[in-house]
Amino acid sequence: MKTRQPPPPVVPRYLQEKELSQEDKDDIFSLPTEKAWVAHGLHKYHGFWLSTKQMQGVLACQKHFQAVDSDIVLVTTPKSGTTWLQALLFALVKRAHYLDPQRHPLLTENPHVLVPNLEFDIYTDRQVLPDLSSLARPRLISTHLPYVCLPDSVKHSGCKVVYVCRDPKDVFVSLWHFSNKLRPVGSGTMSLDEAFDKFCRGVNTSGPFWDHVLGFWKESLKRPESAFFIKFEEMKQEPALHLRRLAKFLGCPFSPEEETHGVVDGKVKLEIG
Repeated sequence: MKTRQPPPPVVPRYLQEKELSQEDKDDIFSLPTEKAWVAHGLHKYHGFWLSTKQMQGVLACQKHFQAVDSDIVLVTTPKSGTTWLQALLFALVKRAHYLDPQRHPLLTENPHVLVPNLEFDIYTDRQVLPDLSSLARPRLISTHLPYVCLPDSVKHSGCKVVYVCRDPKDVFVSLWHFSNKLRPVGSGTMSLDEAFDKFCRGVNTSGPFWDHVLGFWKESLKRPESAFFIKFEEMKQEPALHLRRLAKFLGCPFSPEEETHGVVDGKVKLEIG
């Protein structure tokens, strides 16, 4: 009796690469390239390693995306608590629209749907202009892009950037496990030594890690009214405190009535739950 083979891993949509146009091929494959952690390649662009799929989105959003002053952009490196912060931002900013906690979109929708990724979800083809009319103002958008790769409109508009930094040891371990779960059948697992070597050299999606972090840290010092820098561990340790800080930064502070009625604690429970 033959042993049934386990099904191949399902690669998330944001890692699935579409057919490249000749223009994209010319631009992407002229860059320095190394083997990626999951499949295909990583390409060095403005000093950072971006996946082929990510490069398609970068070229498209740099060409098309026009930020407006009310936009809120969440920036993280992969495996830095992105999903939790997407949920937190949505619950915070959209709280006036969803007063019934039993019917909140976060109970039924993935945070990645509610706060779509700029280069993986919204812009996937630089020849096609996406329809952003479904994103109600303020528009909530996430990205893994380093500061140097952001569209110029983000850098020069009055939009708010929220950057979340996580302990690199935790980022590395999470990224290693996540990548091995998604590697194609027959490619085997990536050893810890190989992954560690790549991470230390910065050869990982949106790496090098410290260059990514420092780019936004410097921006938060230069423009504190536009860039908010927070550590994942601090947010986990004292979520209510930092939720109030974040609300003030985004221009939607909690009112005395909301404080009295425990809205802050309610949002924390919703995001964690």
